[in-house]
Amino acid sequence: MTQTALITGASHGLGAALAEALGETHHIIAVAKTTGALEELDDRIKAKGGSATLAPMDITKPEAMATLCRGIFDRWGHLDLWLHTAVHAAPLAPTDHIDAKDFSKSIATNVTATSTLITYVGPLLGQAGQAVFFDHPTAGEKFFGSYGATKAAQIALARSWQAETAKTGPTIHIMTPDAMPTATRARFHPGEDRGSLADPHGQAACILAELAASSG
Repeated sequence: MTQTALITGASHGLGAALAEALGETHHIIAVAKTTGALEELDDRIKAKGGSATLAPMDITKPEAMATLCRGIFDRWGHLDLWLHTAVHAAPLAPTDHIDAKDFSKSIATNVTATSTLITYVGPLLGQAGQAVFFDHPTAGEKFFGSYGATKAAQIALARSWQAETAKTGPTIHIMTPDAMPTATRARFHPGEDRGSLADPHGQAACILAELAASSG
């Protein structure tokens, strides 16, 4: 049976690195808004002998996510792995100057979409599947009000799901990768020496090794 991996936020950074690494063992369902970046990812996966289904979709659109998950069910009947790397990184700002539109988009992407996806993806994972969420503990740090609050809410959802499924499955993982030279990081730390940051491909390898060890 084909092993399947859904990656939300697959076009760049850690999501793309995970897609490339998993492409050797899984059929990748790659979700992102940027069609061109997804096509480039597809080329890299195919060059390594893998295969992917590209889903240029916005995760904040419930109807799009319902269509995606129905398509996964109709084609494969299940999902083995879901890695959720999609996030909205609102600009840093003092808490009393947070832009309302940025905050609304942060809630929609980081919180509401995550809750919707858990509802849709959970049945596809069943008892044996695995889901992975990535923490970025900035809650309470100065200027991180919008991102920190909504990212913390996302992880709170994941922790609740993890506790609820501990005995029944699916298995829920929450990981905190090392700092990487991603677009999100650059938005928060412009001008930073990126040479000292962790390589996304190396982080992907560590994450997949940890998953393999936990399931073994």
